[in-house]
Amino acid sequence: MQPSVATRSSSAAGTARQPAGSAVAVLLGAAAWGSTGTAAHFAPAGAGTASIGAARIAVGGALLLVIALATAQHRRAVRALLSAGGRARISLLLAAAAVAGYQVCFFAAVRMTGVAIGTVVAIGSAPVFTGALTRLTGGPRLGSRWMLATTAAVAGCTVLVAAGKAAGADPAGIALALTAGLCYAIYAVTAARLISTGSPEAAVMGLLFGGAAVLLAPVLAVSSPGWVLSARGLAVVGYLGVITTAAAYLLYGRGLRRLSAPVAVTLGLAEPVVAAMLGLVVLGERLTPVGLLGLLLVGLALATLVLPPSPNQPKIT
Repeated sequence: MQPSVATRSSSAAGTARQPAGSAVAVLLGAAAWGSTGTAAHFAPAGAGTASIGAARIAVGGALLLVIALATAQHRRAVRALLSAGGRARISLLLAAAAVAGYQVCFFAAVRMTGVAIGTVVAIGSAPVFTGALTRLTGGPRLGSRWMLATTAAVAGCTVLVAAGKAAGADPAGIALALTAGLCYAIYAVTAARLISTGSPEAAVMGLLFGGAAVLLAPVLAVSSPGWVLSARGLAVVGYLGVITTAAAYLLYGRGLRRLSAPVAVTLGLAEPVVAAMLGLVVLGERLTPVGLLGLLLVGLALATLVLPPSPNQPKIT
C-alpha cells in the first residue's frame, strides 16, 4: 500500500531535520572552539601557547576518556574499537597522533609566520585535505554545493583573519600550518568513519583525545606548566578543557553521525567568525569593513550547508 501524502511529508520533514540538527551540533562545537583564543587571552603571563594547547588537551582528553568509560555500553564500544583488526588500531593511533600533531604544528606555525597567515593556511587547507582524504579512502563524490560553500568559506576566512594585517610568510611556518590542516583532516575523517558506522561518539572521541593527552604529556612537562596551578590558570585550563575540548568535540562527534567529514569540517569554519565576534565584544578589538565582508562570506557559505536544499537539489554529503 502506498503511504499517504501526510506520511510522506512527515518522513521527508524528519529526514531534513536530521542533517539540520547535526549541522547545528557542529556549529555549536565550532562556536566553543571560537572562544579558545579569548579564553587563552586571560591565561597568566607565564603561559606559552604550546603549554596552553597541551594543557587544554590533557584536561579535555582525560575528561573525554572518563566519559567514554562511564557506562557499560560505552566501555563495550571502547573494547570493540581496541580489539578490532590491526588496520583499525593503526587508524586510531594515527588519528590520536593527528590530534596531538595539530596542537603542536598549529601553535608552532603561528609563532613562526604570524597568527594571520598561520591561521588562514591551517583553517583554509583543512577542508581541502578532508575532501581529498575522503575521496581517497572510498568516500562519496563531493557535490558542487559543498565545493561552492567551501570555496566561499575559505575565502571569507582568509579575508576575515588577514584583514588589515600585513605579515611576512615564513616557508617553515607555512609548511607547519599545512601539516596542521592535514592533521585536522586525518582525525576528522577517521572519527567520521567510526561514528557513521555505529561507534558512539563518546567512545571515539574519548580514545582519540585520551591518546592525544598521553602523547602531549611530555610537551606540557617541558613547557613550564607551573602557571596551571594559579587560580587564573586553573580557571582558563578548566574552561579550555571542559568547554572548548570535551563539550565541543562531543557535539562535533554527534554531528559526524549524520554529516560527512568534508561538510563537518567546512561548517567548522564558523570558528574564526565566533573568534572575531568575541574579539570585538570582549577584547575590544576592531574589525575593518573588509573584515566584515569576510564575516558575510563565511555566514553565507555556512547557510548554504545548513539550510535544507530544495526538492530538486541533491542532498549535501
